Amino acid sequence: MRNELTPRWMVVKAGLFLLVGGLAAAFLLAQHPTWTTAACVASLGWASARAYYFAFHVLQHWIDPTFRFTGLVDLLRHRWRRRHGA
Repeated sequence: MRNELTPRWMVVKAGLFLLVGGLAAAFLLAQHPTWTTAACVASLGWASARAYYFAFHVLQHWIDPTFRFTGLVDLLRHRWRRRHGA
């Protein structure tokens, strides 16, 4: 599969993801400005980043280095096929 994204466009996409996440956190904290909400937002951000790292780095480089995943749906399909022999 050919990658159609240029490095510049990937940086733009990463910035947009950070913007969306930052806005969501800001809106949530504006509605419920408590330390508990702030801690939950920070925990969600950290856990999401670690899950993404696990899905695309650990699984791809350590568990099945022969397969290159293009997204989470692709990863789930691959794991389903391997498990059920399809």
